[in-house]
Amino acid sequence: MDNEYTDIDDIPGNINIQPYMFEPPPRPNVQESSEESDYGDEHDHGHRRLNTFWCECGSCQQMGTITECVCCVELPAINTSFRESSDLECITHHQTFIDNYLNVRVLEVSLHDYIQREGPLDDNEPIHEVYRHIACRRFVLWIWHRLGKGNRKVLPACVVSRIRHTFPFETYVGFQYPRPDS
Repeated sequence: MDNEYTDIDDIPGNINIQPYMFEPPPRPNVQESSEESDYGDEHDHGHRRLNTFWCECGSCQQMGTITECVCCVELPAINTSFRESSDLECITHHQTFIDNYLNVRVLEVSLHDYIQREGPLDDNEPIHEVYRHIACRRFVLWIWHRLGKGNRKVLPACVVSRIRHTFPFETYVGFQYPRPDS
């Protein structure tokens, strides 16, 4: 046995071990992603972007990427949050959604909290873009109960479409997975 360290006392004491430093990077949650489907060849994932056959609530619109082509009915977290206590077809018809994510006065209060955490807004930053961002963050908090670095969730197309319709802007970014830390 040609071990560099023969005794525990021979191991150097200057190793800086950080929590989770040997953990693999997080991967997207495949269960709640639109990448997984029960459809056969006729409903190929690539075609999700071209139409809305995948929409079960009747409120979804075509989205820019396949990942964003997901209906509120397809996500288990959303179903458990509102389907059991409501007979609504779409979460965007839920009164909590209407009151909290489409109401400018409610979003203004969250805007002040956002400014305290993130700093002042740029003078040229369109307010509708900020309201869209805050509405999406609040929706994630309502459904998944947490926000944080690397904790991104794909929002249903119906939710994104309704928020975009309420707070329109010329360009939209869409869903993006977090960048790996360099």
